[in-house]
Amino acid sequence: MFSTSADVLNLVLSVCVVALTFFLCWSLFYFIASIRKIYKIVHRVEAGVDKAEEIIELLKRKINNSSTYFMILGEMAKKVIEFVQEKRDKKTEKKKKK
Repeated sequence: MFSTSADVLNLVLSVCVVALTFFLCWSLFYFIASIRKIYKIVHRVEAGVDKAEEIIELLKRKINNSSTYFMILGEMAKKVIEFVQEKRDKKTEKKKKK
């Protein structure tokens, strides 16, 4: 079967190359699977961040809109208070005249 020690060496080298190739392919498969999982996680995180940004923008718009309404309501309250004070002043003036 093996006539010289070179034949044994060639057989051992070929077995080692096959084993090394198997382990490299196995490692490469797990490396690619890990990279794929990391990609999916990053994609989910980006989607979450996008949703959070949308919610923050919505809250900003709501606050701006409500602050506009509060300003209008504040102006209306000032006008009502001024109107009530004018009425009181007129009543007190009428009472003083009598």
